[in-house]
Amino acid sequence: MNDDTRKLQNLVLAPWIIKATALIGIHRNVGGNQFRHGLATMAILLDYKLFGDYVLLKASVIHDLIEDIPDTNEYELRHLDEDADKVVDLVKEVTKRKDQSKIDFLKSILKQGSGNAKILKVADRISNLTDLHRDHYPREKMARYLNQTQEYILPMAQEVNKDMAVELNDLIKIRRQQLNYVKYPGFFGL
Repeated sequence: MNDDTRKLQNLVLAPWIIKATALIGIHRNVGGNQFRHGLATMAILLDYKLFGDYVLLKASVIHDLIEDIPDTNEYELRHLDEDADKVVDLVKEVTKRKDQSKIDFLKSILKQGSGNAKILKVADRISNLTDLHRDHYPREKMARYLNQTQEYILPMAQEVNKDMAVELNDLIKIRRQQLNYVKYPGFFGL
């Protein structure tokens, strides 16, 4: 048994997944729901072999829970397991306050965020960019989102995980090409 297998064998996610099922009712414009997005974010972290950071993996599953379901019982979350306080603190670190602009929120994580907050935000954005398609979002909104990613999220990735930065940069490039390529809705050159 290799070290990665041993690390994953000791990861207990069931209580966090059960809490995350509250996100099944939160629809995403690209289809699916926020529950699937949380699991996709965790899958990205696993893809980058972050097997041993249980706090990060647990937080990824519920990273949108407090923001999307404001009446979430934080006390219950903080008593799920021995990592719970750290998990909730990380989730709160990547949760935008209602009185905060998106830009101020991203600047805050970029300048003062913990390493795990930056990694989680990058994985979250990789998942979002994977789902970002021209047929679901207006061109202007996509362009603003890509600019925001390049200005705030890419520097986070360059700081915490060079491989994630490469993927993020590739996704930005591909989505920008798609914005410029799509001139005739429904035409794919077939």
